Amino acid sequence: MRIIADLHLHSKYSRATSPRSDLAGLAEWARIKGVGLLGTGDFTHPKWLKELKKWLKPAGDGLFQHQGIDFMLTSEVSNIFEVGGKTRKVHTLLLAPSFEVVEQLNNQLSGYGDLKEDGRPILMMDVAELLDITESVSREIMFIPAHLWTPWFGLFGSKGGFDSLKEAFGKKASHIQAVETGLSSDPEMNWMLSSLDSVSLVSNSDAHSPQKIAREANLFDVPEATFGAVTRAIETREGFLKTYEFYPEEGKYHWDGHRKCGVWIDPQKTLEHGGRCPRCGKLLTLGVMHRVVALADRKIGYVPEGAVSYTSLVPLSTIISVVRGRGEQTKTVQDEYFKLINYFGSEFAALEASRESLSLAMDRVLADAIVNAREGKVYWRPGYDGVFGELSFSRTEQPAYSVEGQKSLMDF
Repeated sequence: MRIIADLHLHSKYSRATSPRSDLAGLAEWARIKGVGLLGTGDFTHPKWLKELKKWLKPAGDGLFQHQGIDFMLTSEVSNIFEVGGKTRKVHTLLLAPSFEVVEQLNNQLSGYGDLKEDGRPILMMDVAELLDITESVSREIMFIPAHLWTPWFGLFGSKGGFDSLKEAFGKKASHIQAVETGLSSDPEMNWMLSSLDSVSLVSNSDAHSPQKIAREANLFDVPEATFGAVTRAIETREGFLKTYEFYPEEGKYHWDGHRKCGVWIDPQKTLEHGGRCPRCGKLLTLGVMHRVVALADRKIGYVPEGAVSYTSLVPLSTIISVVRGRGEQTKTVQDEYFKLINYFGSEFAALEASRESLSLAMDRVLADAIVNAREGKVYWRPGYDGVFGELSFSRTEQPAYSVEGQKSLMDF
């Protein structure tokens, strides 16, 4: 059976999240998007865990169900620690097979931070120690470094990350079976590092509101919907068909930049400016592309043997917004969005529909935009320093870059 899965998101108990990020809201938007399996997020939070126990019904071997949608017990945790005189801040996604395992793990983690404070708790412990603890509780827990390249909180991030899995985990580096690419990188960028050939690349939304779920996701073809079947597919890549990706340029840390000055800049130009903002002279936030290029031992375009394929998509509401020239939350855009959801059945069905099917449901301009978006015929002002990238379907509509024009990864 084929399953679209988004395994990293947050509940209403995480900071800066929507109050609609409860089970009912998540299940509703899973149906709208066309997602069959969601992570619960935030299983470390006592109040959310209580709600999960109350409303989720067993759906077979490690999965649970609410309003027709399967859920897997998941959580993201934030580790803050010091190694080699450098402060590290690393986020990790954890997938758990049962409430019993979750309770045992929470009991262990409560000694390192206040689990009630946030759905994504801060743990004052080394990320390698976190791996040790999860394995002591259950070897079934899947331990996935989250949004691997994010500057401040990715395991490979420019602000406080490591240069390799081995540097972070030592002899246990081989225990890491998967890493999460994050919104600002895609598999092709990660394939530039031969050290990642041994791990699977997963993609998830890290959504803080139900409407944002499945902006990145995974497609599995497994014999049955169980925790073991899904995690085995991730580990072995058998039945792991592909990931759905943000265009990395849309991610808010793709290029280097300085948000306060409105400066976005490609890595090559960053080096020419000594890593400093060309307007104010302060240090730039080095983005994901910069960090990938710094650690890469391959050229862009290399595809490792056995790599899982991927499809780059733009969210449907974003496409409609750009084509119509209206904000995503305006009534005009939302009305057209739900009209298309009702016609195709889900957002993924609309985004992957044939040109012929699209032409029956909408005007040619919008149909062409959807096709162009999935074929890569789009242009971006890349995201930088916490600012999402801006989409255009015409090069002439591209916003002027603040520093000497755009380069692509092909230039490095």
